[in-house]
Amino acid sequence: MNTKFLGTGVALITPFQQDKSVDVQALERLVNYVIEGGVEYLVVLGTTAESATLTKAEKELVKSTITRANAGRVPMVLGVGGNNTAEVVEELTSGEYGEYDAILSVSPYYNKPTQEGIYQHFKAVSQASPIPVIVYNVPGRTASNMLPSTVVRLAKDFTNIIGIKEAAGDTVQAFRLIKDKPEGFLVISGDDMITLPMTLAGGAGVISVIGQGLPREFSQMVRYALEGNAIEASKLHYQIMESIDLIFEEGNPAGIKSMLQQLGVCQDDVRLPLVGATESLQHKIAAFLKQLNQVTA
Repeated sequence: MNTKFLGTGVALITPFQQDKSVDVQALERLVNYVIEGGVEYLVVLGTTAESATLTKAEKELVKSTITRANAGRVPMVLGVGGNNTAEVVEELTSGEYGEYDAILSVSPYYNKPTQEGIYQHFKAVSQASPIPVIVYNVPGRTASNMLPSTVVRLAKDFTNIIGIKEAAGDTVQAFRLIKDKPEGFLVISGDDMITLPMTLAGGAGVISVIGQGLPREFSQMVRYALEGNAIEASKLHYQIMESIDLIFEEGNPAGIKSMLQQLGVCQDDVRLPLVGATESLQHKIAAFLKQLNQVTA
């Protein structure tokens, strides 16, 4: 098993200034905040980063800023995916990935391929990638579900496909994956709310959104779960459970950006077509953070 991806990875946001330009200083603060909070690795330019609205130059700026701020302290995973297989292959074969330990590649969205189409897509990704691949199943965004049988087939056929970020929100599907996967293959939760049961059942941890808002509490919960300490893990889970609902109440990353603003890490600006958290949600997040400080004091 690739132990560098055991625990909590965080899908980093891209902080913006009021003029919607990339806020480099805030991004550096965020990297330091989550590493000092105990997370095990960073995920760069995933969906939470609003990567769909970033220019090529902005993506390079985000990558170089995170690399500089990380300074080799924790492993890094880079989001490289899309619904045009040839374009993804071209990006993989022409890019430089020496600073990264793996890529995270989402199942093709919008096209709604069959299971065979998904398999052939990731076969091409595997053959093109110079570094290990973590596949990403998120039916709520892609409109198609990678079935456990397809994931297991890929894991057995391609040694550089080392894991899956499983974000179907279906614990039964996750348990089937964990049961049937080859030895050493990582089943990583992509859903903060069911990270605890998935990890206790044999999963490898999480690629998280709330983990960048509450890195200390969430990463400790995952470590307890990996140790099989369900009692202590559950205590932390229930303390922070409400915050998971809150940050997704009006969509991602508007909620987590509101939390990070209140924590003094960055501003809460997002880019259209997303809009910022409402005043009502901001108040609820503020109330939760106040209550959490009282609980953990």
